[in-house]
Amino acid sequence: MQKRAVVSVVGKDQVGIIAKVTNVLADNQINVLDISQTILQDFFTMMMLVEVKDGEDIDALHHHFEAIENELGLTINIQLEDVFQSMHRI
Repeated sequence: MQKRAVVSVVGKDQVGIIAKVTNVLADNQINVLDISQTILQDFFTMMMLVEVKDGEDIDALHHHFEAIENELGLTINIQLEDVFQSMHRI
C-alpha cells in the first residue's frame, strides 16, 4: 500500500545536498511528489513529500540518510505524513 512521508533536511548550505538526498530516494525507488527548498543566509532547508510503500522504506531510508548527515553535517528526518501532521497540529 502506498503511503506518503515527509522528508526534512536542514544544515549549512553546500554543493550537492539536493543531489545526494534525491539519489538515495531514487536508489530506493521512492517517488518525490512535491519539494520546497530555501536558503536563509548560509542555512539550507528543504521539505519533500514522497511516496513510500510501507514502514520498511522509512527504516531503510533512515539508515541511508545517516551517511549523508555525517558527511555533510546535516539533519535529515523522515516520517509518515500522518505522524508529521499529528505532531505539528496546533
